[in-house]
Amino acid sequence: MVAAADPRQAVIWAALDEIPDPEIPAISVVELGVIGGFSFEPNGQGGERLTVDLLPTFVGCPAIDMMRHQVGERLRGLQLADEVDVRLSFVVPWTSDRISPEGREKLRASGFAPPAPILVGAPSVPDGELLTMASVVTCPYCGSRNTTLENPFGPTLCRAIYHCANCRQPFEQFKAV
Repeated sequence: MVAAADPRQAVIWAALDEIPDPEIPAISVVELGVIGGFSFEPNGQGGERLTVDLLPTFVGCPAIDMMRHQVGERLRGLQLADEVDVRLSFVVPWTSDRISPEGREKLRASGFAPPAPILVGAPSVPDGELLTMASVVTCPYCGSRNTTLENPFGPTLCRAIYHCANCRQPFEQFKAV
């Protein structure tokens, strides 16, 4: 990883924070928590390679290729290294707890219910289930908890469809993983 004293660190984080999620442009890839880290290493040709670890939200995430491209293009434009390598990393899995507080608020303001925090030490998913869905979530439009799960499968693997009985709005909720 890049040493904390390296002045390039702040420049890189600021540049990455300008890259929107391709599916929800209101939130950046940094706020979404998909940047696992980055490091500078010799490239074997007398220069440096900047390597960025990108953490997919789900295996097969449809937006990951676009994120990878946008991150690479943005960082190449900074000209902080001779090479930029954006790689998918599964060493540290992405979880919904990686979404920053600012990102959660931006999701809510955009009409998405942020995922509930995953509690460390909480019981795991019951046997036979791959993912536990929240039966009631807070509506991002009116704040009501008078909501119901309409479909556990939203437009992407990481979202589910809910309906609010108070304001009668359908909305998507990010699944807690």
